[in-house]
Amino acid sequence: MDSTIKLQQDNNIFLIQRYQEQIAQKHIHYDAAQVVVIEQLQALITTLLLRQTYETKSRTQKLFSAAPSPSQSLYIHGTVGGGKSMLMDLFYTACPEPKKRRVHFHAFMQETHARLHVLRQGNQTDLIKKLAEELAASVRVLCFDEFLVNDITDAMLLGRLFKHLFALGLVVVITSNYHPDNLYANGLQRDLFIPFIQLLKQTTIIIELNNTQDYRLQHLLTFRQRYYFPLNEYADYLIHQSYVKLTNDAPKRPGKIHLLGRTIKLTAVQGDIALSSFTELCGQALSAADYLQIACQFSTLILADIPRLTAVKRNEALRFSTLIDVLYDHNIKLICSADAPAEELYCADAGMFEFKRTASRLIEMQSEAYLQKSLLNA
Repeated sequence: MDSTIKLQQDNNIFLIQRYQEQIAQKHIHYDAAQVVVIEQLQALITTLLLRQTYETKSRTQKLFSAAPSPSQSLYIHGTVGGGKSMLMDLFYTACPEPKKRRVHFHAFMQETHARLHVLRQGNQTDLIKKLAEELAASVRVLCFDEFLVNDITDAMLLGRLFKHLFALGLVVVITSNYHPDNLYANGLQRDLFIPFIQLLKQTTIIIELNNTQDYRLQHLLTFRQRYYFPLNEYADYLIHQSYVKLTNDAPKRPGKIHLLGRTIKLTAVQGDIALSSFTELCGQALSAADYLQIACQFSTLILADIPRLTAVKRNEALRFSTLIDVLYDHNIKLICSADAPAEELYCADAGMFEFKRTASRLIEMQSEAYLQKSLLNA
């Protein structure tokens, strides 16, 4: 048997095998809608393998064999918690293309604007075409998590950029909570964004992850509590288990958020789940703008090791209050470990009144009503 054909067959069963392993290990439940998406992802892997095989052939061999069909980009949309990030994990791990990249869409747009700024300083012409050529030279498969457009500048840029990227043969795999027709709904000058929506519909296979279960919410609701105290080995274990369950036992890979020349380091990131510590997020001079970036990129934050907030930690307490306000306003799910109950965290006289709101929000964010509300706002 041709080794290439065997490799194809091995990979043709890899995704569904891995999915079945996850079920057997009780990390996930079988979902027919997810299997439909897996089949499309596997078809993409097959075409990528065929392209790889063709490109390794000599010029003479290529004369006597047909070039493979272009790989088709995918756009996967569905409700929060339906398994989009988990399926992207399966695909990205199995994807045979060495020039691949997975990035949160919001972070990608930040990088895009920063690179365009650099190109402008060099008096480059046709900046967006130049940017597309640079990107296509380094990446052939680009995976976007949480595709969401809410900025007029991004909306006007995307159509021109992706027109060039698709023309250069870049393959994209996108996950989003929204069908393309519902992107940038009611946005400023949305008529300028319509051509990009049409481009997406023409160049990608649009797949709805059509299930009604929010598996992540179910996981959260099965936790006896989501605020662990006091700080001890058992609290550390529960924080670890929360990450394991919500990420389907994904390895802990550090994450970074870049904003205006600053870098926010996170203990671990997997899809739209972030694991961090009080020191990482409140022990340094971060602002509401930094916390807003976190709220834009993640649906769930697991925050470890919140200490008692004394007068000595006045600045840290102010940042913590700002963080909780931003998370609360954006309905971000919060799991945390702390040295004391929420109402006893702040021990100083100055600022006690203001911190009562923080404590109240911390308590509310552990409730089932708060978790359910996130579905309504998704």
